[in-house]
Amino acid sequence: MDEPIPVTRAVDHGTAKLMPDVDRKRAWLLTVDGAPQSYVDLDAPTHLEFEYARRLGHVLDTVAEPGRALDVLHLGGGALTLPRYLAATRPGSRQDVVEADSGLLDLVLEQLPVPEDAGITLHGADARTWLESAPADSADVLIADVFGGSRVPAHLTSVAYAGEAERVLRADGVYLANLADATPFAFLRSQLATFSTVFEELALIAEPGVLRGRRFGNAVLVASHRPLDTATLSRRTASDAFPARVEYGDTLRVFMGGAEPVRDEDAVPSPEPPDGAFSIG
Repeated sequence: MDEPIPVTRAVDHGTAKLMPDVDRKRAWLLTVDGAPQSYVDLDAPTHLEFEYARRLGHVLDTVAEPGRALDVLHLGGGALTLPRYLAATRPGSRQDVVEADSGLLDLVLEQLPVPEDAGITLHGADARTWLESAPADSADVLIADVFGGSRVPAHLTSVAYAGEAERVLRADGVYLANLADATPFAFLRSQLATFSTVFEELALIAEPGVLRGRRFGNAVLVASHRPLDTATLSRRTASDAFPARVEYGDTLRVFMGGAEPVRDEDAVPSPEPPDGAFSIG
């Protein structure tokens, strides 16, 4: 049997590379311009390799009773790790995936095909443009995992954007975002301030070392109008292979400090990661 070999292709926004995992027979790592974007195991779609993906998975497992189908909107597609995860854990879910890089989508579908009955519909479009035209009250969960290179684009960080996300979500819907920052956390604090203008409940999930300012890293923002199950989330993230902490309530308000909400005219991308923060050897 032929060994899988890496696939490299120029896509709309850089050079994408799919690299096989030598330890897992049908698992692949997707990078764009050297920055890891996604990890997929075609034989085990519930396997989440990246730390931030595992934290998003914990939230997705707790937003509704196990196995209940959900309507989910994904902003950012990558190799479709989380859509595959939800199709496996919540069969019958209806999922829309919006990815600006159509060339990347083509590569992923060609090399890592999605089962036809997975309930996943792909859209080649800008995330905010698509969101603004999406029907109100149409999603149970909205997941934003959009990076231009290694940075969250500025137009996905403002109060106007947060308002569009809230409009598309149902009353009990949950917003999730993968963000990245380091001390002094100007970007993370501004995002908390921004989403607190729109949503009543906020939580932040991150590795303790990141929250203590020891290194640059990912943080998962969770926002909703209904109380979040922070107790279950805290237990699951603390006992994970990559332990994390869930900050919410007064602790999160102290972390936010005097940060101001971001307006469209003042929006900036998330900070550039230091060399080696997300790269692979």
